[in-house]
Amino acid sequence: MDCRWVDQCQAYHAVERQHGVPHLCPQPQFVPQEPRIHVQVQDLGDSQVGVEWDVRACGSFERDQGRWQRLCPGLALPR
Repeated sequence: MDCRWVDQCQAYHAVERQHGVPHLCPQPQFVPQEPRIHVQVQDLGDSQVGVEWDVRACGSFERDQGRWQRLCPGLALPR
């Protein structure tokens, strides 16, 4: 989320889709190099399963501290 490319990134866009949240950009154009998306299956109890998706690493990462918060002022950081 502190990446310069977060709003234009196709990998982050895919994670947003999996979370069912609004996209930062409807059609991102930035193709990241070597993104690593961590997918975790969670037992929610009562025979239910959840899936958590996160971009954990990326060869294109460029730190821009607070980028996501500047794009989405007033919203809580995604978990």
